[in-house]
Amino acid sequence: MDTPHHPFHELFAQLGLPCDGLSIAAFIKTHTPLAADIALPDADFWTSAQADFLREKLLEDADWANRIDQLSEALRAI
Repeated sequence: MDTPHHPFHELFAQLGLPCDGLSIAAFIKTHTPLAADIALPDADFWTSAQADFLREKLLEDADWANRIDQLSEALRAI
């Protein structure tokens, strides 16, 4: 069975955020660094719908989980 692959920018589109490269870079710059003790879905910059999506996909270990983890890592980079 093939595992669905979502490019990183599609996660932003799924979250209802601008998904072009400059917008993604600006989002990461604005919200970095995210403290290590805060789970990504618990960050205060998400809407409740966005946080619910992130939480749900991580709990399901859905095909989005890798991209969500990638975003979490990007936001924690210094």
